[in-house]
Amino acid sequence: MARKRLALVAAAALVAALGPVTASAAPEHGHPHAGEDGLTTLGLAGWQVQSSAVATQPGAQVSAPGFDTAAWLKVHPDDAGAPGTELGALLQNGECPNVFVGDNMRQCFGYMSKRGPVTVPRFAVPWWFRTEFTAPAGKHADLVLNGVVGEGDVWVNGTEVAGHDVVTGAFVKRTFDVSALVHDGPNALAIEMHPNNPNKMFTLDDADWNQIPPDNNTGIQFPVQLRVTDGLTDTNAHVVQQNNTDVTRSELTVKTDVTNDTDQARSVAATATITPPGARSPIVVHASVQVAAHQTTTVTFPVVTLDHPQVWWPYRMGAQPLYTLDTSVRSGELSAQSTRDTFGIRTISTKLIGAAPQAPDGVRQFAVNGKPIVFRAGGYAPELFLRYSKVDVAHQIALIRNLGLNGIRLEGHDMPDDFYQQMDRAGILIDAGFMCCDRWELPSSGNGVTEHDYQVIHDSALTLGQRLRNHPSVLNYGWSDNNPIPRQETESINGFHEADFQEPLIASAEYKSTEKLGPAGEKEGPYDWVPPSYWYDTTHYDPQDDSRTNVGGSWGFASEQSAGDTVPTMDSIQRFLTPDEQAKLWQEPDYNQYHANYEPGHGGYKFGTLYTFDQAMATRYGQWSSLDSYVQTAQIANYENTRSQFEAFLAHSTNKDAPSTGVIYWQLNKGWPTLLWSLYNADGDQPGSFFGAKKANAPVHAIYTYDDGTVALDNLGAGAQKGLSVQAKVYDTAGKLLDDQTAHGIDLASQQVRTKVLTPSVPATTTPPVKAKVSFVELLVRKGGTVVDRNVYWISSQRDVVDWPSSYGNPQATLSQYAAYQDLQNLDAAQLKVTARTDARPGPDGADTATTVTITNTSTKPAVGFFLRADLRRGTADGHEQPGDNQVAAALWDDNDLTLWPGESQTITTTYRAADLHGAAPVVSVRGANTQRLVVAAPRGRCGVAAG
Repeated sequence: MARKRLALVAAAALVAALGPVTASAAPEHGHPHAGEDGLTTLGLAGWQVQSSAVATQPGAQVSAPGFDTAAWLKVHPDDAGAPGTELGALLQNGECPNVFVGDNMRQCFGYMSKRGPVTVPRFAVPWWFRTEFTAPAGKHADLVLNGVVGEGDVWVNGTEVAGHDVVTGAFVKRTFDVSALVHDGPNALAIEMHPNNPNKMFTLDDADWNQIPPDNNTGIQFPVQLRVTDGLTDTNAHVVQQNNTDVTRSELTVKTDVTNDTDQARSVAATATITPPGARSPIVVHASVQVAAHQTTTVTFPVVTLDHPQVWWPYRMGAQPLYTLDTSVRSGELSAQSTRDTFGIRTISTKLIGAAPQAPDGVRQFAVNGKPIVFRAGGYAPELFLRYSKVDVAHQIALIRNLGLNGIRLEGHDMPDDFYQQMDRAGILIDAGFMCCDRWELPSSGNGVTEHDYQVIHDSALTLGQRLRNHPSVLNYGWSDNNPIPRQETESINGFHEADFQEPLIASAEYKSTEKLGPAGEKEGPYDWVPPSYWYDTTHYDPQDDSRTNVGGSWGFASEQSAGDTVPTMDSIQRFLTPDEQAKLWQEPDYNQYHANYEPGHGGYKFGTLYTFDQAMATRYGQWSSLDSYVQTAQIANYENTRSQFEAFLAHSTNKDAPSTGVIYWQLNKGWPTLLWSLYNADGDQPGSFFGAKKANAPVHAIYTYDDGTVALDNLGAGAQKGLSVQAKVYDTAGKLLDDQTAHGIDLASQQVRTKVLTPSVPATTTPPVKAKVSFVELLVRKGGTVVDRNVYWISSQRDVVDWPSSYGNPQATLSQYAAYQDLQNLDAAQLKVTARTDARPGPDGADTATTVTITNTSTKPAVGFFLRADLRRGTADGHEQPGDNQVAAALWDDNDLTLWPGESQTITTTYRAADLHGAAPVVSVRGANTQRLVVAAPRGRCGVAAG
C-alpha cells in the first residue's frame, strides 16, 4: 500500500491470546517420526529458548547433548511445528498475562516507535533456540531450515553448521548435510537467532498495521526438519499443468527430484500416482533415470491427459475438488520415503483491459478457468507473534466465506503449508506478494545491493514458488508499492521459473511497470476516511502521480484501500480497551490509541488516532454523548462505508473505460485486537464493517448506486438466475412511502452484473442553508415470490462533495461539503417483537447448532426500526443473560444490522458450536438505534418471545 510508504495485513485469534499462556513441561529431546519426503519435524516434544545475555556459553557448549537448560524457557511448538518468536516463548512461560489488553505489551516488554532494528535492549541481543532429538547413525542426514526471522548461527552437537551470513531470509529453504555430525543417542540442535531488522534483511514485518512487537518477531516461524535416508531421496514432487481455455482437457506433467547420496551412480525407477477426487481409479505412470553419485536429477514423467477433469473453482463459483499426487523411487535395495501432496486443476489468466485516461495501459483483470471475476478480498495478517493455529485459520475462513469474499491478499507473509491447504479446500484465492517499505524495496539505483542480496532474492523466489505452485488457491505473486529494479526482477523471475510456478507475476500493487513483466495495472489507497459516494467515482486521478495512488474510486484493480478506522462492538471493546482508553475513545479523538498503531497525530500518513474518522462521523451524523452512543454511531458509519466500497466495484465492473475489476479491503483482519483497518476483530467479533461488506457481497444482490441513483443487480453464484424481480421503495423518516417501483423478468448469468435496472425517485438534492432531508431506500429481490435479498440505504439530500484536487496525494478525502444525517438521531422510538428458537444444524467451521431469530417492527405509528443488531449470548433457560462477557463472538449470522418498517419482519439465523455456549442456554439480544434493548430466550424446538 502506498503509505509514504505504507503497508499490509492483520490477523488472528484473540480468544486464546487474551487469556494467560502458561508453559508446560517438555522432554529434553524428542523422537522423530518421519513424514512425507522422509522429513521429521524437530522439537515437537519441546524447545528450550533463552537470551544470549543469560546463556553466555559459546555455541559449542550450548549445542552439546545434555547441556543444562533447567533455567531456560520451555516452549511447545505451534500448529506449524515451529517454536515461534522470542516474545512467544516468554508468553508461553507466563510472562505478561493478557498481553493484548490495554498497553500491557508495552508495559511488559518495551516499545518500538518505528520500523527498523530492534531498539528494546532485552531483544537487541541474540537469543538461543535449542532442542534435542534422536536419529540413527550411519545414515545420510540433512537438516532443513524453512526460513528464519532474523539471521541465525546453526550448531549441531558442538559444531557450527552455518553462520548467520548464510542463514538469512524469512522465506528461504536451506538444506545442510549433517551426516557426519548425527550419532546414535541424543543429538542437539541450537540456533542462535540474531535480531530481525526489516530495513537490512529480506524478512517480514507489519509496516504500520499495528504496534511493532518489541522483539521484531525474531525467531523461527516454520518447522526445522531432519531427513534421514539410506542414500536415496525423493523430493520436490509437483505437477505442471497445460489446460485448454475452458479446462475441458488437461495435460499433467509430474516432476520429482531424485538425489543419490551414495558413492556410486544409480539406476532409479520412479512411480507417480495421480488419484482423482472421489472413488475414481488412480492413474499410474513410470519413469527411470540414471543419477550420478552425490547428484540430484529431475525425473519428468510421461504426460497424463485428462478429458473433462474435475475442475477447481473459487468459492461460490463451483466446487473445490483436489487431486492427490504420490511419488516413490527405488534403486535395487534402496528406496526413498514416498511423497504425497494435493493439487487442483484450474487455470489462472490475467490481462489488461479498458484503457482510459486514468489507466493508459489498461487495468488488471483476472480470470479463473476462462471466466473473468471481480476479485473481492481483504488484506490478511498472521497473529502478531506468528503463533500459528489451525483452528483459528479455519474459523477465519468461515468468516471470510460468510462475508462472501472470494480472496485474500498476503503481503510480505508466507504462511505454513496447512494455511494453503485450508484455503484450497475453502476456495479462497490468494493474492500473494512481497512486502512494501522495507528491504524488499531496493533503491532504484541498486547502490548497496550485493551479490549475496541477489542470491537471497533468487532463493526466496525459488522457495516461494516451490511452496505455492501446487495450491489452486494461489492467484498470483507480485510486488507491493515499488516495482522491482531490473536485476531484482530477473533473479525473482528465474527463481519462480525454476520452481515451475505457473501463476502470473505482477510488477507492483500500484500503477507501475517493469521491462519484463510489463504494466501492473493496479492501484492503491486511500487508507483513511472518505465518504461512501467516493467509491463510485470513476474518472478522477492525480495527473502528477503515475502510480495512481490515493485517488481510489471504483475503477481498475484496487490492490488495497479502505476508509480507515473500524470501531468494534461494545462487547469486543470491553475485552481489550481499559476504562481509560474507552473514555478517550469517545472523548479524545486526537489520542494515539495503542490499538491503532504507533503513529501519533492525524492527517497524511498518520494512522494512530481516530481523528479523521471521528470528525467526519460527528459532522455527518451528529455529536455523541457517551461511549455507547459513539460505538453505536460508528457501527452505522462503518456499515454504510464498507458496503458502498464493495458495491461500487461490482456496479462499475461493466464499464467500458477502466472497469472495476477487483478490490482488496484494507484490511481484512489483524493479528491482535484493533481499531484500525479490519472487517472483523481478532476475537471473531463482527462489527458494522463486517455486515456492510457481507451485505454487498451477497450471492444475488441489488445495489443502490450513489453516483447516478439507479439500481444495479448482480449474481455472484455459480449458476444462472432466472425470473428475478427487483422492488425499490423510498420512505421518509416519518414512514411516508414516497416511491414504489418494480422491475420483473430479469435473468442473470453467473458473475453477471446488470446496471440501471430501476431509478428510484428520492428527494431532490439540497445545499445549505436549506435543511437536508433523510430518506430510506429499500431494495427487495425476489425469485418465485420469495425474497432472496433485502437491502436498506439511508440517503441524505445534502450530498458529500469531495474536493478532488485537495485530496490528491493524501490517504484521506478533503470535503467541501458533508452529507447530513443528524435526523437519524431524532427518529421516533420503534417497538419490536423478537422470537427465537434453537435447533441442531450442521454449518461452517464445525458448527452444529443454529438459532433462528425473527424480528418484527410492531410500531403502531410509522416508525422505522433502524439498524437492528442481534447477538447470540450465554444465558439462562428463562431468557436472562449471564453476567460478564456473554457474547458468543464466533457465531456466524446470515444477515444482521437490519432496518424494518412497521409490519415488516425479517428472519435471520446464526450457526455456531454448541460448545461455545459453555453449558449455558442460548439467548438473543436485539438492539437498534431507536429501540429498547430486548433479550429473548432461544429454546430448542420452540420460540422464546420478547416485545418492547
